[in-house]
Amino acid sequence: MTDPVKPQAPPRPTATYRLQLTPDFGFAEAAELTSYLAELGVSHLYLSPILQASPESRHGYDVTDHSRVREEFGGMAGLRRLAARGLPIVVDIVPNHMTVPVPESRNARLWDVLRHGPGAASARWFDLDWIGGQVALPVLGPGADPEAEVVADGDVLRYHDHEYPLRGDGRPAGQFYRLVPWRDAPGYRRFFDVSSLIGLRAEDPEVFEATHEVILRLVAEGLVTGLRVDHPDGLADPRGYLARLRERAPVWTVAEKILVEDERLPGDWACEGTTGYDALNMVTRLFVDPGGEEPLLDVFVRHTGFPPDYDAVRYEAKKQVLEEFFTGEVDRLTREVPELREAFVELLADMPVYRAYAVPGEEHPEETLRIVRAAAEAASARTNPEAVAKAADLALYGPPETVVRFQQTCGPVMAKGVEDTALYRWYPLACLNEVGGEPDHFWVSPDRFHRYCQGMAPHTMTTLSTHDTKRSEDVRARLAVLSELPAEWAEAVAEWSAQVSFDPKLDYLAWQNLMAAWPIGADRFADFLAKAAREAKTSMSWADPDPSYEEGVRAFAARAIEVCGPSVAAFTERVDRYARANSLGQKLVQLMMPGVPDVYQGCETTDFSLVDPDNRRPVDFAYRRSLLRAPGGDSWDAAKLLVTASALRLRARVGADLPYVPLETEGIGRDHSVAFARGERAVVVVTRLPAGLERRGGWGCAPIGLPQGRWRDVLTGVPHTGRVPYAHLLARYPVALLERG
Repeated sequence: MTDPVKPQAPPRPTATYRLQLTPDFGFAEAAELTSYLAELGVSHLYLSPILQASPESRHGYDVTDHSRVREEFGGMAGLRRLAARGLPIVVDIVPNHMTVPVPESRNARLWDVLRHGPGAASARWFDLDWIGGQVALPVLGPGADPEAEVVADGDVLRYHDHEYPLRGDGRPAGQFYRLVPWRDAPGYRRFFDVSSLIGLRAEDPEVFEATHEVILRLVAEGLVTGLRVDHPDGLADPRGYLARLRERAPVWTVAEKILVEDERLPGDWACEGTTGYDALNMVTRLFVDPGGEEPLLDVFVRHTGFPPDYDAVRYEAKKQVLEEFFTGEVDRLTREVPELREAFVELLADMPVYRAYAVPGEEHPEETLRIVRAAAEAASARTNPEAVAKAADLALYGPPETVVRFQQTCGPVMAKGVEDTALYRWYPLACLNEVGGEPDHFWVSPDRFHRYCQGMAPHTMTTLSTHDTKRSEDVRARLAVLSELPAEWAEAVAEWSAQVSFDPKLDYLAWQNLMAAWPIGADRFADFLAKAAREAKTSMSWADPDPSYEEGVRAFAARAIEVCGPSVAAFTERVDRYARANSLGQKLVQLMMPGVPDVYQGCETTDFSLVDPDNRRPVDFAYRRSLLRAPGGDSWDAAKLLVTASALRLRARVGADLPYVPLETEGIGRDHSVAFARGERAVVVVTRLPAGLERRGGWGCAPIGLPQGRWRDVLTGVPHTGRVPYAHLLARYPVALLERG
């Protein structure tokens, strides 16, 4: 007998387009875009989570039922109709958690656990901490009177909009849960510090099968041809999970893994790569002028009073979130060794990455040992070195529960301490403050960028904007210009601050984002600043709101626009002379570098969105469709759409596996351009640091040598060969995309 032939995996994408589905924009609306997206040049449609979530959810990561495609989007029938439009589909899946909804009965699995306790059929689904036979549910509001507010109603216990199953004589006591104040730690692992998202045990084969039932069926039927895995670092065994997923769903898969600086994706993960934040940060820094670092840092320190040392701010932020939000996680980690609590806290605060990938019972990779030992060395300077050494040893070689729990705690502490705290406190140049970014690592040289690209996995995802970026790519393109105009920027901020001020810890972030998102309405601007203030946690936070402070934020936002708007507009107009080049340059680099490029909804033209929910606003696709049908024109939007469509279509023609070959540049070209070839089929040349280029008098007669052969710029139709003056090559656009022939 011959071995059965495995079904052939579907083709990998050449490019994807991410759509954020909402109750207002479901499968039917997505289907209307498939012809436009195919014409744009993407090969695959990339959808936000599609399983049943809370009915009102605008993002879909709060799954309530893994057995159904979301009704608000059109259900299974709607998904089939979308797939029938012919554009292959990639979906975002959420293996780490599901929601604790209100009312709680919306989650049948959770309801089963609350009703039947540890013996429930669904008890193995969740990462629960049974203390005294009960799970703590943090829902009681400030000053709540449980005797009066928690009431029995038949076989249900009600607390305002919450409801829980009752057993026995119907009294609140004697249940498998206990209601505790909302600030208390929950009796379950959660997503970061979000108690409304309960951790799943995807490492359990039965849980894996049940939570992936629909997704695996869609893959088997060919309706889904690629997967994006949300937050694998939260899982007990990311490597094992991805291996099981690949075995059951042998399709192109990328993982939302946040890599910091030189960190690389674990080589034994069964996926093609990451969702692209590593590429995003490298591309952004490629367009930042190193000469602006010191003057912008000086302006930042002078205006905010924050220290010039980012490491100190990051450490303090991580310590703060550990003490305010993660006491329950630390309690659970140190339950058997309470005397090591402080040592574990310091070790967690000094971990430089989201996870070090220690696997119980296995010999640890050298990189894992290096990371944990470096953190232990730093922590030893702050507390008892012997205790830290013991904690580090337990984190690496202790009981499996301790090793895994430590790994699962590192990610939330990094996410909340760095992404959602430190990056809102330390922002000399806010375009560097992205997920996985290190704002004190100011720039990268073309040579370093080339080395990075040569080491990339060929089918990893790349991106410039996502539903989680703190600023869209074009906001960052404007901000990067400040590194070339630090003196002018300092003068402008001094002028604006003299007229309108509120909180020094927030104002300087406000001026950067007001300029970079201009024009922006007062409500949008105020919403952004209020969120930024809550995340920074210096004057208010999500846990400790301050209505009077927020009122001040909103008054500042309105007055800043009213008083300084004309001046901000004038400064932005000056910035845009150079930001346009940054915008087109970073877009072309991202679309043509190794990997599978993703275009976030609407970003084929300019988009000046800030952090969510601002970046999930409806997109004017009719406008973009009209531009695509009538190419040409000198507007920034028209140029960006031309670059996007031309690059996507070229990638589809030449394929994704071509070698990345840096092109030699010299003189002014070495400082102000980035150039590379993809095999012998395509050449990319983009302008870098355009303001500095202008100060040097432009390109002059400086040439760039093209690879042998005849080339045609697909943006302009102009042929080129041999050594070509930059001024000629980049006469129409600040970028060139050449195809052989």
